[in-house]
Amino acid sequence: MTTEPAAERRAAPRTLADELRSRTDDALAALLRARPDLLSPVPGDLSQLATRAGARPSVLRALERLDRFALQVAEALAVAPDPCPYGELAALLPGGEDELPRALGLLRERALVWGGDDRLRLVRTARELLAPSASRPSPTGLGPSLAEATAGMSPGRLQGILTAAGLPTTHDPVSALESLASLFGDRERMDALLGQAPEEARAMLAKLMWGPPYGEVSEVPSPPVRWLLDRALLLPAAPRTVVLPREVALHLRGGRAHRRPEPLPPPVGPGRARTPAVADSAGAGQALAALAAVEELLELWSTDAGAPPVLRAGGLGVRDLKRTAVALDVSEPVAAFWIELVYAAGLLASDGEEGERYAPTPAYDAWLEEPPERRWTRLARAWLAATRLSGLVGGRDARSRTLGALGPGLDRGPAPELRRRTLGLLAAEPAGTAPEADAVTARLDWECPLRGGAELRGRIVRWTLTEAELLGVTGRGALTSYARPLLDESAADPDTAGPEPEAAGPDTAGPADTAASLLAPLLPEPLDHVLLQADLTAVAPGPLRRHLAETLNTLADVESKGGATVYRFTPESVRRALDAGHSAGDLHSFLAAHSRTPVPQPLAYLIDDVARRHGRLRVGAAGSYVRSDDDTLLAEIAADRRAASLGLRLLAPTVLAAQADPATLLERLRAMGYAPAAESAGGDVVVHRADALRTPPRTAPEPVPDGPPDPGAPLLAAAVRAIRSGDVAAGGAPPRPRRPVPAAPGGPPPRTPAADTLTVLRAAARRGTPVWIGHVDADGTAGQRVVEPVRVEGGLVTAYDHTAEEVRTYPLHRITGAADVADVAGTDG
Repeated sequence: MTTEPAAERRAAPRTLADELRSRTDDALAALLRARPDLLSPVPGDLSQLATRAGARPSVLRALERLDRFALQVAEALAVAPDPCPYGELAALLPGGEDELPRALGLLRERALVWGGDDRLRLVRTARELLAPSASRPSPTGLGPSLAEATAGMSPGRLQGILTAAGLPTTHDPVSALESLASLFGDRERMDALLGQAPEEARAMLAKLMWGPPYGEVSEVPSPPVRWLLDRALLLPAAPRTVVLPREVALHLRGGRAHRRPEPLPPPVGPGRARTPAVADSAGAGQALAALAAVEELLELWSTDAGAPPVLRAGGLGVRDLKRTAVALDVSEPVAAFWIELVYAAGLLASDGEEGERYAPTPAYDAWLEEPPERRWTRLARAWLAATRLSGLVGGRDARSRTLGALGPGLDRGPAPELRRRTLGLLAAEPAGTAPEADAVTARLDWECPLRGGAELRGRIVRWTLTEAELLGVTGRGALTSYARPLLDESAADPDTAGPEPEAAGPDTAGPADTAASLLAPLLPEPLDHVLLQADLTAVAPGPLRRHLAETLNTLADVESKGGATVYRFTPESVRRALDAGHSAGDLHSFLAAHSRTPVPQPLAYLIDDVARRHGRLRVGAAGSYVRSDDDTLLAEIAADRRAASLGLRLLAPTVLAAQADPATLLERLRAMGYAPAAESAGGDVVVHRADALRTPPRTAPEPVPDGPPDPGAPLLAAAVRAIRSGDVAAGGAPPRPRRPVPAAPGGPPPRTPAADTLTVLRAAARRGTPVWIGHVDADGTAGQRVVEPVRVEGGLVTAYDHTAEEVRTYPLHRITGAADVADVAGTDG
């Protein structure tokens, strides 16, 4: 026999509002923290709060945030009698008795269940959502109750069922249903009745026992079905459809509401064990590779030729994604991940110009100047908060349209929460442990079974683990030590808009600072040298300093990447460096200064040879033309069959006219093996720089909100005070003693500069102290108030107004001044 918990019982409240009135302020704050949608706007009293807590959208959101067993408890209450004693609820969930108090406490805290242990009630909306119906079976697999299934049945039919079941007939349908319910609830009598059933009939009941409880029968039921129908063990639900009554199913199940109650979460481990040092080392190496991939991508898109166009419907074209993947030497899904990551970090955007293209933003240049560890933390934080899922690229939306990178339709609100939950499970394991993806998915299926849908949730878990490895958040599957502080940011107070200038100091360190300081020692120092080889290659044995890497990328082509990068010098790459404005002497000096080996003679000859030929031909804009002092060279080009499509015509011994545009002419001549240089209208060589393309200033895209933000402690405290005050004013509860608030000082309201006003309000919000403000309302009437600011952001001040005893919002531009009440009182005294 199940016993009720030994907790002290209290008188059952009549309504949910009565139950909320009996809560402490801390308990009310816990409810509002768990269900922040109840604060939009702040309820006027506890009756309004109770009404809002029972609204369908709010209840759906609350159910989505329950774990598997808490949800099973709610589902059991939805099919139990209303109200339900604690002992009867425990009987519906055998094996979960130890965890039942926790789950029930969670449901009570979130105002989904109310009442004493002898009269537990599930809020009506939750019961409607979770109880079984003909169109929506219950997750328990149970069907309608006997009373619901027999609604509309004729009294004569009910009396016939009593006779077939061996029960005495009654004088009315109500007593007939009571007699049947008594039979179905008596285990010995039901066992005796089922013992008389044909074997086929018992087999039919076994099929429907765990759900779905509906079955299809022929127009003329078979004898076993007729036997069950005659005794109400099956009841007609529609033409040719029968249903198993809930009471009968519970008897067949032995009183269990669920086939497998799951009171405890499945374990995540054991996984593959690594030493923390190995995980950190592998993760740091991957973090460095991630920075290199991001730089390579944005440098590729920094040129006129490399910047891809924006599709008319928005997003990146399939061909441009493939081209980028080939250039980065990665698969298309990985390329889509890097593209979406830099977009989320605000380093990439569309330029908004005619012929719109994607290009790096000015923030990319600032990002490049930061140390590597700072650059990595910015990428990691953007990834953690992003609601866009690169894994969806290539799939189809609800209208069967293909989803493209940077295009619409990639946002999923639950993504940041599920991403942090996934990494949180890794953080909860011993350092260096790499759990299996299936184990992590199973654990999240228990922790949030309704969040995002099972299919999408499983995909997000796998994408998170893959992307975390690419980014260096994990190393060989284990969470790195330097990434752990970034997970703490989710617990930060959302009402804090950042440290005020006067509050920030050299000792102030946030999670991002901590992560960067832990990562920095693991990253190798950038090198200032390469190793030149006789086969026209250069080997960089590690990451290079920025200036060296930029110049070397112009002078040579990357042949292979990895722990060491191999560059190859070619006539085309040397010509590219000359086009960028470098002279042959500059290139010789650069290589001699940055090579730990002597400059090979073949490389020196290559540079001199290309430089000698560079610029002998000049291409300018007329139609276009080719100019050279070497008339023999021009005659050779004009006679070359490969130049026939250019429409070349010799205008003078040193000038060839062409029908093609200058860019095409340059490209074709270079393909023919020449080294022409572009010429300006003044006859000067045009220097081309590959890193000139930038968008106008752009802000990073805001993640799509998944409901209201989590309220901070000051806002919760102010909201609870306002709700209590409103409840007293409405006569719902006697007044409670509250903290005395200093009265507004005499004299005119304060007038302070806007910067000082903002400083005082932010400091008061941080300390939770009252301030005296001067205020001009919408009618232009000046007044004064004593308020406690709880949030200062977006040009608005959210504060608890002690005069009105409610939470109000004041536009900053209407506040004429602010002063700390204690400071003013001290001055007056």
